[in-house]
Amino acid sequence: MTDSLFNALILGLDALVIAWVARSKRVGMGLTGAAGGLLAALVVATFLQEGTFHLFRLLAYLAFAHTPLVLLGVAWIVRARTKVISGLCVSLAIVIWGVAGYAFIIEPHRLELTVVQLHSTKVSHSIRVAIVADLQTDQIGAYERRALTMVLDAEPDLILMTGDYLHDNSALRHQLAVDLNDLFGEIEFGAPMGAFATRGNTEHNDWPQLFAATRVTPFVGTATITVDEVDVTGLDLWDSFDSELHIGPSERFHIVFGHSPDFALGTVDADLLVAGHTHGGQIRLPILGPIVTMASVPRAWAAGVTGLANGRTLVVSRGIGMERGKAPRLRFLCRPEVVIVDILPEGQ
Repeated sequence: MTDSLFNALILGLDALVIAWVARSKRVGMGLTGAAGGLLAALVVATFLQEGTFHLFRLLAYLAFAHTPLVLLGVAWIVRARTKVISGLCVSLAIVIWGVAGYAFIIEPHRLELTVVQLHSTKVSHSIRVAIVADLQTDQIGAYERRALTMVLDAEPDLILMTGDYLHDNSALRHQLAVDLNDLFGEIEFGAPMGAFATRGNTEHNDWPQLFAATRVTPFVGTATITVDEVDVTGLDLWDSFDSELHIGPSERFHIVFGHSPDFALGTVDADLLVAGHTHGGQIRLPILGPIVTMASVPRAWAAGVTGLANGRTLVVSRGIGMERGKAPRLRFLCRPEVVIVDILPEGQ
């Protein structure tokens, strides 16, 4: 209902802006009217928004639907007076629609495999770790199957899953949980050294049931286990958000993983720190980078590999899925990914 009201109000503003341009005798007057219309639209969006993600959704309507309509309307109005401005308006509208098509339809499914190599004196043989972050889906389909199959095809020794498996507040959540559990079982999702999962902030209290009777072991609360030459610490959801978290050292190669990367701000004595949650920002702009990361870590840490003090390495995945619900369903310059970390003996 809110979206319909917003779009109806902005359509009225669109008409007013086009009418203003039609009456303007100079380009400057027309630009002033367009700027005023944009400001009014931003005020309406701010007034009607139902949270940060919903505000982005309203702004997406404004950017990708209403702005091209105004541009085409202006192009039609001024076509006889100035073909240059008319042509520029049409071209800009086409570019905006092209960006929208890529961001909403193409990039969210351009899943890539990212491989990272680390060297350590603490391992005597190579260990391949797959990071599965933010599946965050409201439909278990071909894309989710492809993503999980990509993980298995990489032949990891160890799989770490950082949470946000299903999107919150879905009316079909129970059935989605059954479908995801069935998929884990059908493709025999797992790895020789184990597959381990932590809780994300879209999970309900019964989230471990997602992995019932599968090869995935959920960490219920912060705990450490030893597999092969590696100590693996899985973090409770709230520990992953604790920017003052303390985790002591280990003589083995130590991996600490959790949902949010905020724990990397604490005194976490580990060789490899792993997280998701940020989606890499989901929308990244040239030069500026991610608009929002929903994390306390520096924006530069929100995706990829970051070298930390004392030889530690932080790896934050851009995730497989995307924010849903009231958010716009898009990715821009921030492709979804499955991350592989190859831990190699020093000198190999």
